[in-house]
Amino acid sequence: QVQVVESGGGLVQAGGSLRLSCLVSGSFFSINAVGWYRQAPGKQRELVATITSGGTTNYADSVKGRFTISRENAKNMVYLQMNSLKPEDTAVYYCNGQVALYDPHNYFSYWGQGTQVTVAS
Repeated sequence: QVQVVESGGGLVQAGGSLRLSCLVSGSFFSINAVGWYRQAPGKQRELVATITSGGTTNYADSVKGRFTISRENAKNMVYLQMNSLKPEDTAVYYCNGQVALYDPHNYFSYWGQGTQVTVAS
């Protein structure tokens, strides 16, 4: 059983910062890429940032220069540092982990329940 749990959301003023955390726990062989996604009311879920097991990162244009994704492989943790937050960053933020249960070449996708981020203007 693999679980993905996000934490760190909350209410912040525009220009402020938040740090989201994602813990992948359970019984598995390895974690490949992990991504942060977000979904605002009435909008589709969109990619925010991803990080591979080797540390290669990718960001949506809307967050480049403001958000930083990082990971601690030994702790199965991935973080999203969000600076200079804007009201349009308001959304539920989800963590997604690509996890290999037994076969290191066969990954399954696991989602967390999400954490709310609200940026007040």
